[in-house]
Amino acid sequence: MLPTEFVDKMTRLLNEDAHPFFESYQEPKSIGLRLNPLKVEKSWFEDYFPYPLAAIPHCSNGYRIEQSDAEPGKYPLHFTGAYYIQEPSAMLPAELLNPNKGNRVLDLCAAPGGKSTQLASMMENEGLLISNEIHPKRAKALAENIERFGLRNTVVTNETPERLANSFEHFFDKILVDAPCSGEGMFRKDEEAIRFWSEDHVIQCSITQKSILSHAYQMLRPGGELVYSTCTFSPEENEQVIEWFINEYTDMSIVDVHPIRGTSKGRVDWTQHLTTALEKSVRLWPHLMRGEGHFVVKLKKEDRTDWSSNVKFERGNVKEKDLKDYRTFEQKTLTRKLEGMFYLHKDHLFLLPDHCPSFDSLKVIRKGLHLGQFKKNRFEPSHHLALYLSKEDVQSSYTMRATENEWKKYMRGETLSSGEDRGWTLLFIDGLSIGWGKESKGTMKNFYPKGLRIHFK
Repeated sequence: MLPTEFVDKMTRLLNEDAHPFFESYQEPKSIGLRLNPLKVEKSWFEDYFPYPLAAIPHCSNGYRIEQSDAEPGKYPLHFTGAYYIQEPSAMLPAELLNPNKGNRVLDLCAAPGGKSTQLASMMENEGLLISNEIHPKRAKALAENIERFGLRNTVVTNETPERLANSFEHFFDKILVDAPCSGEGMFRKDEEAIRFWSEDHVIQCSITQKSILSHAYQMLRPGGELVYSTCTFSPEENEQVIEWFINEYTDMSIVDVHPIRGTSKGRVDWTQHLTTALEKSVRLWPHLMRGEGHFVVKLKKEDRTDWSSNVKFERGNVKEKDLKDYRTFEQKTLTRKLEGMFYLHKDHLFLLPDHCPSFDSLKVIRKGLHLGQFKKNRFEPSHHLALYLSKEDVQSSYTMRATENEWKKYMRGETLSSGEDRGWTLLFIDGLSIGWGKESKGTMKNFYPKGLRIHFK
């Protein structure tokens, strides 16, 4: 049951639209997914996927699953990073930010990773994406989703916006602030959001959102772009926050976006000072489109010539002679030499994104592509590397089929019988990498991470 105060408030705000709005809560929630163009072609995926799909108009790689009992999270391709399960409305903010592959991009409130994986895919795994989450447990889940997508251009941090802003003044070309909010747009799918809601919580969220935007402003370079989004209907967290922001920072202006089917304009009459620029913001309503509630606005910082950034860049900390065991593994296992800036943290080897900044005392969960770990006189490749590589990148591969049960055995951590003796071997499910194995005398030792293993019924 919806909170009484919320019902009264939305009835007052929506007037004649209140009835269809509340009627939409009787409709089933939409199941959406966004494919990973770094791994799969759209035409192949549309033919291959076992459930009927419908394209989502505001996301080039987004689909709605047209089967109510579908379980895309249990389908094997999900574990390969072929797609990300994502609510359809949540796909719009990254699309509006629209980063290029050479950009420096910040996803400031990134967990669980839907928008970060979308941004990195749009960047074609190039440039630099810093994906930040303040809560440690959520930051770990974020890192796992970055790994699953096989991303090499992404650094995952676990920091406050304030500490990031102190290190990255005027640094980013584009910033996404998918702000923590009261979650009214998720009421149809999240009962916890209903239980937690109150008018006081709405006001506290708006205070937090203003603070986050202030730090984001500090990190955005002149001429850069920022997208702000929430999954709530509250004017206090949407139009009124942005009204405050453009009044507080007068070199920020709202960018008009192309009309999007099933959306409406922001409500000028819900601002405190009738700021007409808020008409350029976008609202997604569950009674106007098949998706949950969202608010999205794109802003641009005025360009100027008299600015600079004092951010320091990484130079790497590994010499070629220290890569001996990795290069031995690479020569025996891969078909190409990985080049770039290598970084060693304890015994773990990473390949840094291009033009990676120095993070000094900041908390970093994952710094680029985790290649693996040095052990005594050998190198053991990581799961992240497995999900980054394609079949053309490795000398030895082993293919399993989604229609058979062998992949379930592998994901349970069981040993497989391969009949070969090729050493490190990359395993695939219908052409998409799923993890490492090591063959010896016809047996495939399982290197699927213990923390990710699933015991299917």
